[in-house]
Amino acid sequence: MNIFRDFTARVTTAVEILLAARDSAPVDLSRIVVEPPRDAAHGDLATNAAMVLAKPLGLKPRDLAEAIAGRLRDDEDVASVEVAGPGFINLTLAAPYRAHALKALIQAGSSYGRSHLGGNLKVNVEYVSANPTGPMHVGHCRGAVVGDALANLLDWGGYDVTKEYYINDAGGQVDVLGRSAFLRYREALGETITIPEGLYPGDYLKPVGAALADVHGRRLLETPEAEWLPLVRDAAISAMMLMIRDDLALLNVHHDVFFSERTLSGENGGKIGATIGDMEQKGFVYSGTLPPPKGQLPDDWEDREQLLFRATDVGDDIDRPLVKSDGSYTYFAGDVAYFKDKFDRGFRQMIYVLGADHGGYVKRLQAVGRAISGGTASVDVLLCQLVKLFRAGEPVRMSKRSGDFITLREVVEEVGRDAVRFMMLYRKSDAPLDFDFQKVTEQSKDNPVFYVQYGHARASSILRNAAQELPALDLSASALARTDLSLLDDAGEISLQRRLAEFPRIIESAAEAHEPHRVAFYLYELAAEFHQQWNRGKDQPQLRFINLEQPQLTAARLALVHATKLVLSSGLLVLGVDAPQEMR
Repeated sequence: MNIFRDFTARVTTAVEILLAARDSAPVDLSRIVVEPPRDAAHGDLATNAAMVLAKPLGLKPRDLAEAIAGRLRDDEDVASVEVAGPGFINLTLAAPYRAHALKALIQAGSSYGRSHLGGNLKVNVEYVSANPTGPMHVGHCRGAVVGDALANLLDWGGYDVTKEYYINDAGGQVDVLGRSAFLRYREALGETITIPEGLYPGDYLKPVGAALADVHGRRLLETPEAEWLPLVRDAAISAMMLMIRDDLALLNVHHDVFFSERTLSGENGGKIGATIGDMEQKGFVYSGTLPPPKGQLPDDWEDREQLLFRATDVGDDIDRPLVKSDGSYTYFAGDVAYFKDKFDRGFRQMIYVLGADHGGYVKRLQAVGRAISGGTASVDVLLCQLVKLFRAGEPVRMSKRSGDFITLREVVEEVGRDAVRFMMLYRKSDAPLDFDFQKVTEQSKDNPVFYVQYGHARASSILRNAAQELPALDLSASALARTDLSLLDDAGEISLQRRLAEFPRIIESAAEAHEPHRVAFYLYELAAEFHQQWNRGKDQPQLRFINLEQPQLTAARLALVHATKLVLSSGLLVLGVDAPQEMR
């Protein structure tokens, strides 16, 4: 049950009745919003209906608000209606309706908050997509968590979601990887090696070299590079991808599809050539020259005629080259073909989660989307800002293992998967994030992940204690839903019910905005209200969740605890964080 959708419909109906009585021309009612009031003292719900409709109707906002409020006062589920300020309408729900909403939550169980908003639209979320040239580092961590949580959130929002990883297994960087692995192969055969500048020096390639030595012995030493490089390169890529998958699994990140860049190439240009040919037929590809880049010219810039994507026709700042001077395709040409492949697979919303250094990709990817789909597919590029690591306030820069960067594995192993995931989501992805190893392991209100998980564990503990102290009381969900929930009339209990009722709206709004951090913020606020009500019971025994002298009131309060536990569990599930039954 989504009370905000319910009352949006009721407010819209009230407006339609008023318009019919006035014989007014049709107006756009889609801008009507029902949301929580900024100040809880103003009631349970607030609507902007009069504010957005007054001008097209030629009325004063407050006059229109009074007319709408008059209609809403006739609704038996509304206890009171007030017009505030220039024309906002605040509603307080009747106690039976509030009880009905809580009952519906309990009956829905773990499906509470799930939505049909997305209409099963096929969405592709591509995230991480790190070059397969080494272990995951902390720079990949935030995008991995944001992408994974966003995919979960969209699934809850009713979309058909595929989680995808684009393997950059073509191009110069994987040839460098192959040559670096070959050095480790020689090392495994007993040679003393020196790693020249430009190759990958990490010890993580030693096992690759050892495996090559076990399989091939010394045979590759007498083989020309043109023959051993593809073999060694493939072995290294395979080993790196196994390492990357293992690192991501530590973080509870799992992809549905691993797409190889190499599959886009092939005879006659493969999918890249076919896509460029298709774009050329549509008038998006031409031969021309580009103006020199602003500022100092790069050494490899050439003033020459080349094959270009007419990106400026579809929203980009400049047209984009598709073929290099040596005749090979640009990396961007691969991006074009990759988007076409996604579109051909039926995806109509493509989401890319990229690092902040990829800001230049936003317009070009959106331009590609418009050109290939003809505007029938949407493209959203989320940029994740840098994560700065601290320990007790002091910057952490060097790794014990790699010597030059902190690996994702090191972070997860030190503080735990849940702390990493929650904290990576506890700030909007386009804002810089400070991650302090000490603070994220504190057991205090100042550590959001602990505070939220403790809320779930506390709810679990209350229900366990109730089962021991009141063995005759049926604590099943069906029994709790049948209790007299109208007994929950304390201000703190009402506030907690309001917060629980917001969960479906949070899921939908966060899914639409592609902002999973909203769920993390909401869970902290919900946990705070729950802990606050528990603390009130410590000071005022009559407010405790378990009162042996009032079994009916206790049952109603345990229903509220059960509902809180359900929502905390579901919200943590969306974020990919565990919901513990107890904290140790």
